[in-house]
Amino acid sequence: MPELVSMRTDGDVAVITIDNPPVNAMKHEVRVSLLDLVVRAAGDPAISAVVIACAGRTFVAGADITEFGQPPRQPTAIAIIEAIEASPKPVVAALHGTPLGGGLELALGCHFRVAAPGTRPGLPEIKLGIIPGAGGTQRLPRLVGMDKAMAMILTGEPISAREALDSGLVDEIVEGDLVAGAIAFARRIVAGKRPLGLVRNRDEKLVSVRDIAAFDAAAANYTRRAKGQNAPAAAIAALRGAITLPVADALKRERDLFLELVAGDQSKAQRHIFFAEREAAKVPDLAGVKAHDIRKAAVIGAGTMGGGIAMCFANAGIPVTVVESDDEALARGLDTVARNYRNTAARGGLAADEMEARIRRITGTTDLAAVADADIVIEAVFEEMDVKQEVFGRLDRIVKGGAVIASNTSYLDIDVLARSTARPQAVLGMHFFSPANVMRLLEVVRGAATSPETLATAIAVGRKLGKVPAVVGVCHGFVGNRMLRLRSIEAERLLLEGALPQDVDAALTDFGFPMGPFAMADLAGLDVGWRMRKAQGLTAPIADELCERGRYGQKTGRGFYLYDRGSRTPQPDPEVERLIVDAAARRGLARRALGKDEMVERLLFPMINEGARILREGIAQRPGDIDVIWVYGYGFPVYRGGPMHYADSVGLRYIRDRLAAFAETTGDERHRPAPLLEELAAAGKGFASLRG
Repeated sequence: MPELVSMRTDGDVAVITIDNPPVNAMKHEVRVSLLDLVVRAAGDPAISAVVIACAGRTFVAGADITEFGQPPRQPTAIAIIEAIEASPKPVVAALHGTPLGGGLELALGCHFRVAAPGTRPGLPEIKLGIIPGAGGTQRLPRLVGMDKAMAMILTGEPISAREALDSGLVDEIVEGDLVAGAIAFARRIVAGKRPLGLVRNRDEKLVSVRDIAAFDAAAANYTRRAKGQNAPAAAIAALRGAITLPVADALKRERDLFLELVAGDQSKAQRHIFFAEREAAKVPDLAGVKAHDIRKAAVIGAGTMGGGIAMCFANAGIPVTVVESDDEALARGLDTVARNYRNTAARGGLAADEMEARIRRITGTTDLAAVADADIVIEAVFEEMDVKQEVFGRLDRIVKGGAVIASNTSYLDIDVLARSTARPQAVLGMHFFSPANVMRLLEVVRGAATSPETLATAIAVGRKLGKVPAVVGVCHGFVGNRMLRLRSIEAERLLLEGALPQDVDAALTDFGFPMGPFAMADLAGLDVGWRMRKAQGLTAPIADELCERGRYGQKTGRGFYLYDRGSRTPQPDPEVERLIVDAAARRGLARRALGKDEMVERLLFPMINEGARILREGIAQRPGDIDVIWVYGYGFPVYRGGPMHYADSVGLRYIRDRLAAFAETTGDERHRPAPLLEELAAAGKGFASLRG
């Protein structure tokens, strides 16, 4: 076994190498050895400079997250950085890969930094509900300026090596051998007798931002997007310390804020999602199964979903053929794709040459035979079983052997579709979420006959497309839409009992959802759900009546809300209120005032109950899979950790008792506590106990 941290000498330069695969996380054992070697090199008269580098694919990509919330173990990263700063010899960080979080903070504590061309440094702690805790909020703005530092810390997004050089984060980009280049750079520093100024003491880039009013105005751009979250406000408070406090006090303030956040419920929830995301696509019986190589894709359907899925492949560098039934629909779909790319480029999100390259990767045709050489074909036609079966039967006669045939269906039976072919082992569901080129979730639906190779390929494709794949089983609506159906039923029931659309939506947006159920329905188009309900023999009394009146949502300017002259801002509509009141009266219901807390429970607890049924049936492998699906596909606030994690934080006994009370009031058997929920509540356990 190689040492986690080792030191060698190249003449008078010490090279300290961290080798803790896969991402060189700074766990306790790494910190112990690293501090020892930094101190040893600093005290060795034969050494004139030190290079800190990493083996493998990346420089330190962060702290060991499993240590968060545990009693602190010395030495901390802060102690290592202080030892580096105290070194009388220059210490150079040699960066490559993704120096993130504590790894970048380690580099910021060094006297100098060099980087390989493809390096992408960042401070993504905000995505875990925390802030940098080893000086990142103090050293980064001193190197790159407050505006750049604020953007990096409050979005958590990394920057390119070129941006890092231009902003002052790194001192040089090294072509060729990184460590050799870092050694040569260190020797030039020694030969030139460059002073070893500490980053923490640099002030030239902060002089222009001493105006607190200007600082607060810049910060407000980020806080407006961070409703309900604690970490952004803490990050801003720490950054403000860089211009209002002595360095030592500002560093202490940052650390105090960090520790407070780590112990808080929001960070625990976000760390849960971090690990759950990595677990979601792991399937026990896929160990050692090799995914097929995907060089060419095809999408059947050029509508909203088909076009978005095609963009996913083009964005990932995979050529894709889009098939439509007629030239007009094809042209309309391809024009929409091109317009989306042009809009992204106009906003500065895509270079013009890359935009053109992506558009060229998408080929349109009305000839289904054009998909014959595709390695994966994704069907995205109308959500009607007979239409999809006909498409699958035709694909079976055309698509080459070994190719994956997937359906983008959001609720139909994958096993029925698979039986429309002579190769059910090659069929599964790949449920993208709209807009497909933006939303990260991918429900991978494993059919009864889906082969391990087909499943492994779909998961690998999802990852290559930048998605978060979650493997689920076959049932009506799979995981996400099956649970959403319960929320939709309850939302309509709340209207009949006394709420208005804006009341229900406000309850969920205050909880942390980006949109409420009725504003979302208007955005998606009420006619879409209406058509699906009619096909399934289901009803939604208020939504159905709105559709009968031609109120389809934003597309018609009227739905649950009014939309003035093409506006997307929903406005309450007295006509809808009258419709609701009349519908309640016809059913003999006495409407009453409903509080937000009650509405949240009524909307979420039946979903959680359905999640328990899904787990017992084996449709989802883990509670965390359900959480990932709801966070990435349905806007469940990440800082609450998804519905099953949230249920544990509330307490299953309380949820069980509330559901039982709902069932007594509504007479709806779906409100009866699910057997798994009953068992866990009786044992005083939560859904998290199922991980063991």
